[in-house]
Amino acid sequence: MNKPAFKEAFWFWLKLGFISFGGPAGQIAIMHEFLVDKKKWISDSRFLHALNYTMILPGPEAQQLATYTGWLLHGTKGGLVAGVFFIFPSMFILLGLTTLYVTYGNIPWVYAMFEGLKPAVIAIVILALIKIGKKSLHTAFHFIIAIAAFVSIFFFNIPFPLIILVALLIAFLTRKLIPSLFHQTNSAKTQLSKAEESYFINENHKIETAGFKSIRLIRQIIAAGIIWIIPLAIFYFFSADFAFWKTLSLFFTKAAFVTFGGAYAVLPYVAQVSVEKLHWLSELQMIDGLALGETTPGPLVMVLVFVGFMAGYNSFNGSILMGSLGLITTTIYTFIPCFLFIFAGAPIIEKTRDNESIKKALSIVTAAVVGVILNLTIYLGKVVLFPQELSILKLDYVVLLWIIVSFLALYRYKVNMITWIGVSALFGLTRYFIELA
Repeated sequence: MNKPAFKEAFWFWLKLGFISFGGPAGQIAIMHEFLVDKKKWISDSRFLHALNYTMILPGPEAQQLATYTGWLLHGTKGGLVAGVFFIFPSMFILLGLTTLYVTYGNIPWVYAMFEGLKPAVIAIVILALIKIGKKSLHTAFHFIIAIAAFVSIFFFNIPFPLIILVALLIAFLTRKLIPSLFHQTNSAKTQLSKAEESYFINENHKIETAGFKSIRLIRQIIAAGIIWIIPLAIFYFFSADFAFWKTLSLFFTKAAFVTFGGAYAVLPYVAQVSVEKLHWLSELQMIDGLALGETTPGPLVMVLVFVGFMAGYNSFNGSILMGSLGLITTTIYTFIPCFLFIFAGAPIIEKTRDNESIKKALSIVTAAVVGVILNLTIYLGKVVLFPQELSILKLDYVVLLWIIVSFLALYRYKVNMITWIGVSALFGLTRYFIELA
């Protein structure tokens, strides 16, 4: 497999930004479908190695996974393109929809179109779960870890960063005490080794910049600091209300560092402070913002940029310009740490692949990730199949049928994923107008 041209990757990352629906589970599934199964740019082992790292970081793991993969393929410029394009389409779509929202109120047909995508996303996630499970659950011990991770997060609501850390601890202990638990048959090893050869980034691919370099880390921190300070400096010299912009910038920087456990872990904190303390928006507006974030592409943490828009809009007497500036500023301060974590940490994480003990341990983390993705799949399924309440009487049979149809179309008949996403959007729109009639 030859190295993909940067131009080809550029257009792929841009396209991904427009089709990354379904929260982290859906986005990871879509990336796996394209990067691993179709384009063969990166093997399962390397994809999951990157995913393991992003799962324990604060911030949106799917966006960071895209940045990591872009970095593997084309270095820093590849990581920047992948990470930025994962965000930008969502940012501009939310800017447009939020502007319409404050001008005209809710737009039902837009919600309906995005609602049609959700059943298809569930089918995509189920397919990815099957594929990742087959390629990462090598032994009975891996299955036990996956089940334990699922039970922990689904029934006991244990935060998944803690689950990943416990999985690491279990892995290191069992590696020393019961190494036979990691044993794979020779045929399985041979099969995995042959499979690796068909990918560009595979188990044998070396990254020249891997490893810890203090000078590089210092430069990265300084660069991130400069990018962080530039908007604040502009507001200090050119804004009549620097206090507002300083509060907004510091608040969303802090939020970016405490988003362990995904967007749902940080949203209650953001809602409480922005609604009750700072009075940037009302509770109903916050709920509407969550609905917008749920139905548009990109990471769910993009709900924060809606809050930023409403903060600027309401603080400057209904100014759409100030709202737009608030949205852009929020995007910058929410995602600066995400890029820093990848560009500073990825070279170090890549170096750990040379350590056999760490590789074995990370295989246990991968098994735990399978359990976490299963939980996300069920969570998303419940929301879509039971939009009112969790009761068989409230089951949306039309959605259930479309999930089955989507699964068959993608799995049995190999329909192009982007094509099917478009078909599903039309399905949602058609259903809306039929029910409206």
